[in-house]
Amino acid sequence: MKKIINNPDQVVEEMLQGIVAAHPSIKRVPGFNVLVRSVASPKVGLVSGGGSGHEPAHGGFVGKGMLDGAVAGAVFTSPTPDQVYEAIKTVDQQKGVLLIIKNYTGDVLNFEMAGEIAEAENIQVERVIVNDDVAVEDSTWTTGRRGIAGTIFVHKIAGAKAETGADLSDVKRIAEKVISNVRSMGMALDSCTVPSVGKPSFSLDENQVEIGIGIHGEPGTHREELKTADEIVSHLMDKILGDLNPVKGDEVAVLINGLGATPSMELYIINLKVSKILASKEIQIAKTYVNNYMTSLDMAGFSISILKLDDELKELLFAPADTPALVQI
Repeated sequence: MKKIINNPDQVVEEMLQGIVAAHPSIKRVPGFNVLVRSVASPKVGLVSGGGSGHEPAHGGFVGKGMLDGAVAGAVFTSPTPDQVYEAIKTVDQQKGVLLIIKNYTGDVLNFEMAGEIAEAENIQVERVIVNDDVAVEDSTWTTGRRGIAGTIFVHKIAGAKAETGADLSDVKRIAEKVISNVRSMGMALDSCTVPSVGKPSFSLDENQVEIGIGIHGEPGTHREELKTADEIVSHLMDKILGDLNPVKGDEVAVLINGLGATPSMELYIINLKVSKILASKEIQIAKTYVNNYMTSLDMAGFSISILKLDDELKELLFAPADTPALVQI
């Protein structure tokens, strides 16, 4: 294993310290793996999180227009309920807190338990579960569809809604609207290596790829020989659009997400094919994002997320945000 680290057992701790050192707009809750805004805002609070290894998710999306708090578990491991509870308690401004949870069994159980503890302390809590991955219905880590990079759209749009002063029920409504209109699917060229394990999570032959991969290395739909970028994108887009069912004249947002080790050159080649497919169907692209948003450590691969827009979602998508990973969009 080759990684630029000091101690495999300290990677999350040192990462969190490094984030805070780089971004004065974020502070850490003492004694917890919780990042929050340095200056609280009197509005509905948004909390998300999950296992570390998906950076910039989730701490990189703490800031104006997106999250108020992010909870980091160990690598690929859900944060414990006490960590999530501390985030809820810290961001609560007497307006209630929305938990944005990716559909992984550990995340769902621990976030919901933390929410129940907070409710017992008279904090108003609501929850939404993101399940945008069209690849598989059930996986090693989930019952139902997995939550992957489409979660970033939920952070962005629900965050923008909260900034308007909307109440908790309305912020939850808009988050659920995003979830019902976003679909994603990804693939991997190669595995990732968890620092504490020291070896790849799975192995692929030299010219083999995994289609429909999860963000923790969970199996996809199948393995196949490496094809051209256009062929891979066409397959993923067939699955995404077949489930989302946009029609001629619809408007969408596109997110091309690198999994950690895919160069920008390749991500833009992927985006070119996505844009051509949408143009051929006379589906308009309102906004495109191309970068690493929800990674899987050093995995080589990518995912595509398509969000079907209406006027309400589009206005909130274009609202300003200022976070370490998504600045002034």
